[in-house]
Amino acid sequence: MSKPTVLVIDDERDIRELLTITLGRMGLMVETASSVGEARQRLAESRYALCFTDMRLPDGSGQEIIELIAAKHPETPVAMITAYGNVDAAVNALKAGAFDFVSKPVDINMLRRLVQTAMRLTEEKKAEPPSAGAARMLGDSPAIQELRATIAKLARSQAPVYISGESGVGKELVARLIHEQGPRASGPFVPVNCGAIPSELMESEFFGHKKGSFTGAQADKDGLFQAAHGGTLFLDEVAELPIHMQVKLLRVIQEKAVRPIGGRAEVPVDVRILSATHKNLGKLVESGHFRQDLYYRINVIELRVPPLRERREDVPKLAGRVLERLAADSGQPPARLTPEALAALLAYPFPGNVRELENILERAVALCENNTITPEDLRLPAAGAGRGAPNEEELEEGPEPTGEGGLDSYISNLEREAIMKALQETRYNKTAAAKKLGITFRALRYKLKKLGID
Repeated sequence: MSKPTVLVIDDERDIRELLTITLGRMGLMVETASSVGEARQRLAESRYALCFTDMRLPDGSGQEIIELIAAKHPETPVAMITAYGNVDAAVNALKAGAFDFVSKPVDINMLRRLVQTAMRLTEEKKAEPPSAGAARMLGDSPAIQELRATIAKLARSQAPVYISGESGVGKELVARLIHEQGPRASGPFVPVNCGAIPSELMESEFFGHKKGSFTGAQADKDGLFQAAHGGTLFLDEVAELPIHMQVKLLRVIQEKAVRPIGGRAEVPVDVRILSATHKNLGKLVESGHFRQDLYYRINVIELRVPPLRERREDVPKLAGRVLERLAADSGQPPARLTPEALAALLAYPFPGNVRELENILERAVALCENNTITPEDLRLPAAGAGRGAPNEEELEEGPEPTGEGGLDSYISNLEREAIMKALQETRYNKTAAAKKLGITFRALRYKLKKLGID
């Protein structure tokens, strides 16, 4: 069986020799080229398992090579060799279709990890059809079919992906599918809600710490980056990161290394960054609440997840799957939606998207008679409802309190609904729910006790 062959394109003899020796020790054959013209000729004559190209070449740029390979040899992963700290070149290379990038001077250990990841990707392409994991992205609408195709394409790259979309559309599921269908699938997938970590603990959580580095540091602790080494780190609600952490995160992404609190040396990390938020990051950059350089770095590729109202034809299939899951949990046969109930779901705009659909059906299964869900069992909010916590004007101008208990009971019910909605949208993360409601964690804890919410 012949060894895989790698093409190295660089006009510096020292770099060509270094890569030839290093790759040769990994059991790979190496061919080299010193210009764009020579590289074009080699690519026309042979197939390669992997390609490295320098950014600047005597007769052109590495960007031309990347675009050529993306167009004519999409099965060949290509990595850009960039000058140290040249983030713009790295970002442009990734946008053009590069698999990854490596900075000069070349770190041999980082190079080996990059090659191993690329070779896994090449072998997976030869072996089986794409992962069946995408089946969890239910639906046949044009919007969801396009999303599945884009996920499969992005999974092959190592470029940072920014996943945008409203709350409840399934951004974490999209991130998991990108991870599972790519060459890092055997590595860890580490999701972190950036809005749920107290600001004073963020640096320790992300980068780890050494024993004795601060009060309470009883032992060495790895951070989230070390935990995700060889895999994917998913930064959910990345807009919630305070500015000081945005600076540190940018440095880690650029240097591919972290320094634990109290540590003297940096620790190399091999991590693919996926991030998401329901907020408009572009507007946060304009207002100065999110660093433009970090936005530019994590938003190499943006993937928008469509809201449920843009793929209403998927509602019956999604509802069926949710009812099957609820039935499996309870050991009962799946509940049935009446035609009228299904029509009501199809007409509803779902401001909370798929997560709201799951909550509505879970409640309906508990309320329905004879395992049959009617429109009344769905208890769909009236138009304009379900927008989160009411503000003071809405409390003053809202409908008059009715029933027993008067004003106090009415306001308690409003508070209960707003708190339950915030808890559901944050998957019962109380710190994140308090932030969404605009109150302190202590105030939320008091209200939960007062209202009898477990």
